[in-house]
Amino acid sequence: MSKNIQIRLASQRINTSVPGNQRYPKIFTPGQVITAQNEFMRGHGTYEENGELKASVAGVREQVNNLISIRPLKSRYNGEIGDVVVGRITEVQQKRWKVDTNSRLDSALLLSSVNLPGGELRRRSVEDEHMMRQFLQEGDLISAEVQNVYSDGSLSLHTRSLRYGKLGQGVLVKVFPSLIKRSKTHFHNLPVGASIILGNNGLIWICTSINNSEESVGGFVQNLEEVVPRQERETICRIRNCILALTQSKMMLYDTSILYAYEESLKYSVAELLIPEAMLDIAILTQQRLTMLENA
Repeated sequence: MSKNIQIRLASQRINTSVPGNQRYPKIFTPGQVITAQNEFMRGHGTYEENGELKASVAGVREQVNNLISIRPLKSRYNGEIGDVVVGRITEVQQKRWKVDTNSRLDSALLLSSVNLPGGELRRRSVEDEHMMRQFLQEGDLISAEVQNVYSDGSLSLHTRSLRYGKLGQGVLVKVFPSLIKRSKTHFHNLPVGASIILGNNGLIWICTSINNSEESVGGFVQNLEEVVPRQERETICRIRNCILALTQSKMMLYDTSILYAYEESLKYSVAELLIPEAMLDIAILTQQRLTMLENA
């Protein structure tokens, strides 16, 4: 059975930048002049030269009163209290798990910061310490919330809410943390038949729709034996490819932008969404719809 394989030369590479994208902030490059006025204070990602404030990293401008800083597009995740994150268990230690959350240091999930199976509330005992690997073991994916930020920059996580816990069948997508738009909720049940968790740390989890009845299991149950229908798997793959298309054009990721991109992608097959022309087309159409929504 023959398949068409597309080989593209470097000279034929597609420019994936969205033209005329006025909706999103301007990107400054290192050495570019931000402002020539002396009344502004120098923040992170900037330096002063010849009376001008210039960018020292590639990123977008952020201003708080007279303080100007540049938030880099490509950087490790710097956690804040209350952030929703998706991470992978890397090590089981005494009374805690080490979690890779795409930050500079591994995060810590204490045994006292998780709900016991069934939601039971009691003090943790020695038996619970011995059963830690039965709850979470190396390689497991979890969703959690940042509870505290230590002085060295590492994070302390908790999964006390029943919406947090171990993740089962699904797809993990890694993007730049700066592309995740901060909102009131990062858990979304999309009307197309899938659920997504937009981690502030740049890790996005896509799975089948989550029913409310499944949220009261204590956070340690996985559906690894459940058979996911082909149509739902294709929906998950389509959402993944739409996220990659928006990421390629440096567009912000949130429930509305992902849903618009999904609707615009229906004219392509799932495999065709990986072609650069299709990815750019979806990004442009999505940006146009978001602009119309904002101007309405």
